Amino acid sequence: MNINQAFTILKNAGGVRAARIITEKHKNISGIRTFYYAHLLRRGMPVAKIIHSKWFYGLEFYTNKNTLDPRPDTETLVESVIKDAFEEKPRHVLDMGTGTGCIICALCKNIANTTGVALDKSKSALRVARKNIKKFGLTKQIQIKHGDFAKFKSDEKFDVIVSNPPYIKYGDKRVNDAAQFDPSIALYAKNNGLYAYEQIAKNAVNLIKPNGKIYLEIGIGQSNQVIKIFNFYGWKFERIDQDLSGINRVLVFTL
Repeated sequence: MNINQAFTILKNAGGVRAARIITEKHKNISGIRTFYYAHLLRRGMPVAKIIHSKWFYGLEFYTNKNTLDPRPDTETLVESVIKDAFEEKPRHVLDMGTGTGCIICALCKNIANTTGVALDKSKSALRVARKNIKKFGLTKQIQIKHGDFAKFKSDEKFDVIVSNPPYIKYGDKRVNDAAQFDPSIALYAKNNGLYAYEQIAKNAVNLIKPNGKIYLEIGIGQSNQVIKIFNFYGWKFERIDQDLSGINRVLVFTL
C-alpha cells in the first residue's frame, strides 16, 4: 500500500487533518496498520492517542491511555506563570497532577533556573511523565513524586504551585466522546467537580513559600466557586487569566 492509498483510507475514516497527521508521522505505514488506525478513528479515538504524540507549547510530548493529551487550553496556565517570572531568580515549581509532565516541562524549558517536582497519584501517568522529562533533557531539573493532592508532604517549599486537576462533575453532558479514551481519574471529581480544588487549597498552604503563588486551570463557570474555596483556606485571590476563546481559564492566588 502506498502513502496516497493510506491517506485516502484514513481520510474517509477520520477526516483530512487526521489523515495528514498520521501519514506524516508514519511515512512508510503498512496496510495492516492503516486499517487498524482507520478502525480507531471510526471509534472516535483522538489522533494523539493513536500516534502517541501531542504538541504542547512548542514541545512534542509522548502520551498514551494513562494520561490526558496536552490541550491548548492548558497552554494558558503555562503562559500565566511565564508572564510573572523573572528569569534571573531561581524558581522551584510543584506540578500537582502532572500527567504527561507537559506543564512542568514547558515551564522548565522556558524559564531559566527553574527546577520542579512532578506529582501524580497514578504510577502509570508518572511513567509517561518520566519518559517526557528524559526526552527533553530535564532529569536533573525535575523530580518525580508519587502522591495525591491531599497527603503530599515536602521538606522543601515551592515558589510556584501549578495544577490542572480533574474538574468535570460526574454526568456532565458537555463532555465529548473523545473523553472515553482518557483516564477518568484525570477528568472527573466529586462535589460537582470541585473536590480536587478543596484538597489542593487545604494542603498547598503547607507547601508554598512566603509570597509564592498558585496557578490553577478551571472549568467553564467554576471561577466563583473555586475562589470561595481558596479564600476559605486563607488564600488571596490575585487575578483571572482567559484563554484564547475569552473563557476564564486560570486563577492565581497568593498567601
